[in-house]
Amino acid sequence: MDGLNPDDPERIGRYRLLGRLGEGGMGRVYLARSDRGRTVAVKTVRAELARMPDFRRRFAQEVKAAQRVGGEWTAPVLDADTEAATPWVATGYVAGPSLAEVVDRQYGPLPSPTLRVLASGLVRALRTIHGAGLVHRDLKPSNVLVTIDGPRVIDFGIARALDASTQSAEGLTKAGAVVGSPGFMSPEQVRGEKVSYASDVFCLGAVLAYAATGRMPFGTDEGGLHSLLFRIATEEPDLTGVPEPWRGLVADCLAKEPEKRPTPEELLTSIEDMAGADGTPGGAWLPGEVLAELGRHAVQLLD
Repeated sequence: MDGLNPDDPERIGRYRLLGRLGEGGMGRVYLARSDRGRTVAVKTVRAELARMPDFRRRFAQEVKAAQRVGGEWTAPVLDADTEAATPWVATGYVAGPSLAEVVDRQYGPLPSPTLRVLASGLVRALRTIHGAGLVHRDLKPSNVLVTIDGPRVIDFGIARALDASTQSAEGLTKAGAVVGSPGFMSPEQVRGEKVSYASDVFCLGAVLAYAATGRMPFGTDEGGLHSLLFRIATEEPDLTGVPEPWRGLVADCLAKEPEKRPTPEELLTSIEDMAGADGTPGGAWLPGEVLAELGRHAVQLLD
């Protein structure tokens, strides 16, 4: 977390800002505290998006839908003001690093027992999100937070509001526009086609492959973004290093045709069938190094 800049407001709605958590395509994200003492994450919308009536309309619809999503595997949407000069949405703050931080900087590829709990939690989160009529559209390691009792998915459904500035009247993404995160997009997102729940399953497969190997299954965009998107749309993933029996499950998720991908219910059955086969011990689901980092993160938050 970074400190506030001089151009940052002191308060947004009934929340006092404490620091910056990050910045992305939608806008800035702040750590904040309510008047009653609850710690939240407040995401604000960029000015250029806020000036677009279509975006505001879609943003309001998606926030309302996201408020119906609850459960133990997501960060709940608590509050929002979609009519403010700078629209914002507040979610419950999850005190933990992202999966990207854990794999890239703290630990590396995750062991199979940890992978099983991660996969089960992410599938359950998608089932809850889809049950509310939402497609996440941007499931990626930085949108998965790691806590002591399992993963949490954030930013569900809100990414769809970006389509207001990229979609045609027929609901298809305009040529040249990309909604999603390169490396963790489905073939239908790459081609600008309408996405369904199955798109999130493809993204889940890419996230699990990354968690198991530390690499993106279709490579990076170092050779150019178009090359990466071409590989996602046409080539098979590189699953080298994904342990058995995870390789088959991940490969099924990464099927090019949406109708060939498993449903969340089928995935849960497969994961439960694997229970015990990976030598999962009782106790904590995370390696000791990651648990230690979670402790340091909690101390920083208290400070």
